[in-house]
Amino acid sequence: MFLSIVIPMIISLVFPFLNWRKKAFATISTILLLIPLAVISWLSVIYGLREPVLDPVFFSNPAIGNFSMLLDSISAPLAISIGLVTSMIAWYSLKYMDHRFEEMKKEDHKPASWGVYYMLYILFSATMIGTVLSNNLIEFYIFLEVALLPSFLLIAFYGYGKRERIALLYLIWAHVGALSFLVGALVLGLNVGTFDYFNPIKIVANLGLGETLPEAIRFAAFMTIVIGLFVKMAVFGVHIWLPYAHAEAPTTVSALLSSNLIGIAGYALIRIAYVLFPADFRAIAPYMLGWALLTIIYGGLMALAQDDFKRFLAYSSVSQMGYILMGVASVSAIGMAGALMHYAAHAIGKALLFATAGVLITQLHGLRSLSKMGGLASKMPITASLALIGFMHITGVPPSLGLWSEILILTGVANFAIEINQFISTTILLLIGIGLSTAYSFIAMKRIFFGKTTESTEHAIEARWTLLIPMIVIAAVGMIFFLMPQFLVDPMISSLNNLLKLPVPG
Repeated sequence: MFLSIVIPMIISLVFPFLNWRKKAFATISTILLLIPLAVISWLSVIYGLREPVLDPVFFSNPAIGNFSMLLDSISAPLAISIGLVTSMIAWYSLKYMDHRFEEMKKEDHKPASWGVYYMLYILFSATMIGTVLSNNLIEFYIFLEVALLPSFLLIAFYGYGKRERIALLYLIWAHVGALSFLVGALVLGLNVGTFDYFNPIKIVANLGLGETLPEAIRFAAFMTIVIGLFVKMAVFGVHIWLPYAHAEAPTTVSALLSSNLIGIAGYALIRIAYVLFPADFRAIAPYMLGWALLTIIYGGLMALAQDDFKRFLAYSSVSQMGYILMGVASVSAIGMAGALMHYAAHAIGKALLFATAGVLITQLHGLRSLSKMGGLASKMPITASLALIGFMHITGVPPSLGLWSEILILTGVANFAIEINQFISTTILLLIGIGLSTAYSFIAMKRIFFGKTTESTEHAIEARWTLLIPMIVIAAVGMIFFLMPQFLVDPMISSLNNLLKLPVPG
């Protein structure tokens, strides 16, 4: 697994020095990103995700711990989703970035480099996979920070509007989140003698390792890790950077930021924060549930208020992170499994929707205003169908993976709400949040694709297959997982059940 991630990164470093045609860059980049997807998928099928699959340790230090790659039922939904979306959007980039480069020539007359773009794209994509497969706090942090630099440069070089300023805003917020995480990680690791949250030698999670810290610093270390992950996840209150970065990044990068990057922090809340501090995690779980519900409702209200399609999708992502946080906060195997499944559902759905935004931008001369769209279903039927599938995934309408993720999340949250005597208030807020999610999704669908055509849309035509085929592949994989959810769900619930029932040392 490690080599399948590192080799594409190393190869990409020579891209800026090559004088290839754009199609060659797109083809090679897609193949390079299909390598980790193929390896992860093959291992998942061969081992059935019933037992952890570990690479040999590639770095070991008595004070730091062991660096390895861990694929199990908890990390697999993320690793597969990232591999799918990044490889398909790599090919989608061929047509979309060609359009963007033409726009940039008119803006500042600077020649754009396909080699630089695809180098940064591969580095960003591969490091996200490395992040979710890590088993050590320092290893996780390194991959997380390495992912930050190419994503920052992709926004600064190829974004819209005041792209340099927005890229800097993104960099500062993302680095603050990572720094907060690092402070907590250093306090933990330097005091207990290792940074491993999963021991690759003993093949066991280091459950409760953080609770061996002295009482005076334990909760502070835990909270700095959690707050850092909240910033990365862009939940309410620390979400300020997300609408700007996701709206003004090139749409191919927005598709990765929204569908892949921010949800990794939700996974880390389970894999790292809960594993290391289970008692403290349970203590703040009711507050996290409230924060999750607030995030869902706030994101939904803000999405309804948007006219810019990409900014609408950005606030939708804020709302969707609330669902993931809600599943995590249930501290139950079924709720946490739902959160991880919702990562996959959101990745598929939001990749399709940002890709739809890219199609509209290329076909309608940069149009992003919802109020100027309408009647596109008859003119762009394939795009309309794919967009509908995207909205179905994030709202949980069958046949979509989002149906299973929401059932799991709601079941876990209902049980937890009963346990903390907050069932009625939680139900009311949930109904409001779900209603908003459904409303903003299908109101946007109606505004874009139905009703009367406008001056901006009356001459629209369907996009080329270069844009549509990657979207069709993403949608098809989502359908397969809807039909076969047990492949991921059964081993995931089993693993989480075992983790939650383990006795905490000390």
